[in-house]
Amino acid sequence: MTPGSNIPLPTARVTVDVAAPVRLDVSGLLLTADGKVRSDDDFIFYNQPAGPGVTYRSGGGTSPDSITVDTSAVPPGIEKIVVTASPDAAGQTFRGVEPTATLRGADDQGVLATFTPPQLGDETALVVMEIYLRNGQWKARAVGQGYANGLAGIATDFGVTVEEPAPAAPAAPPQPAATQPPVTPPAPPVTAPAAPPAPPTPPAPPAPGSGKINLDKGRVSLQKNQTVSLMKGGQPLLTQVKMGLGWEPAYRGKDIDLDASVIAFGPQRNHIDSCYFGKLQILNGAIRHSGDNLTGEGAGDDEVITVDLGRLPVEVTGLVFTVNSFSGQKFTEVAKAYCRLIDALTGEELVRFDLTDAAPQTGVMMAKLIRQFSGEWEMTALGEFVKSRTVRGMVKPAAQAL
Repeated sequence: MTPGSNIPLPTARVTVDVAAPVRLDVSGLLLTADGKVRSDDDFIFYNQPAGPGVTYRSGGGTSPDSITVDTSAVPPGIEKIVVTASPDAAGQTFRGVEPTATLRGADDQGVLATFTPPQLGDETALVVMEIYLRNGQWKARAVGQGYANGLAGIATDFGVTVEEPAPAAPAAPPQPAATQPPVTPPAPPVTAPAAPPAPPTPPAPPAPGSGKINLDKGRVSLQKNQTVSLMKGGQPLLTQVKMGLGWEPAYRGKDIDLDASVIAFGPQRNHIDSCYFGKLQILNGAIRHSGDNLTGEGAGDDEVITVDLGRLPVEVTGLVFTVNSFSGQKFTEVAKAYCRLIDALTGEELVRFDLTDAAPQTGVMMAKLIRQFSGEWEMTALGEFVKSRTVRGMVKPAAQAL
């Protein structure tokens, strides 16, 4: 699964375990429609291992801790159970630690899905996954939201009263896990997505590796593998956007026929549909293609793909924009290839990525858009070359790039 993706539950009883190279404390919280617990009894963890429809199991340090949810026993008014994890060692962060959540059928232990939150850094606790009720159907969603103030930050964010610590904190206790110390006191919750925040004053354009940035300071010029959050003024961009793709022949007088496409994927990196010159509309018109440009000559965008972010079906969690040479010309014969994201309502250029290198291949993945759990979209510059003359041959490498 990818952040924000979801699947329906095929069984009433499921277990989520979270494994990592270090020992983790795993917890579950039962939440009402307002995103809060009804009382501290709805916080299920090592000191309170059972609640209505939700139980905690310790792995004893040799196997992962887990939370089991029996959706048939969840009381009315509870619409979501969030599964959290934090390193057992005091002060340890998730930097360099790659936790993986596995969703299983609780009765047959069959694996339903796995999720590894990306881009973890100084977080000391995570909301890893949630089991939630939507239109009478129980589903599971991958989350990966990080907190810098540990399990207490998560607990207080969801309305749990956290105990004050004893004057001298006890050392890490032996088994059983029920003797572990109480949750540390809260600090103001950090509600940013799990990706490490950008520096306070990033340069323009940002240097490689500077972290996630947004659109608050105007147009963003990306370099390869950089990511921008499509947030402006604290709000996700959910209007129509245009992805303009352009190129010029590297040798004067020689036409070059490239084809721009976009490939839509679901939460399991499953191919949903592709929009290209032979299929100018997909997803009930939420994605539209401007048509084929046969020469690459002239100023401005050669082909434009319009995406209505607000109308995309919920099952679409990833878009990969590609360019192919059906005629077989290589990208070493192409100059000034670029893609740029434009606000379709205002015409303002939001993000630009200029392809600065070339390879003797017939396809390139230019950029990807990924829907986050928070509802925002992130755009990442790719610039990855592929041996393929058609969009069909781009589907597999594009799925791997998500």
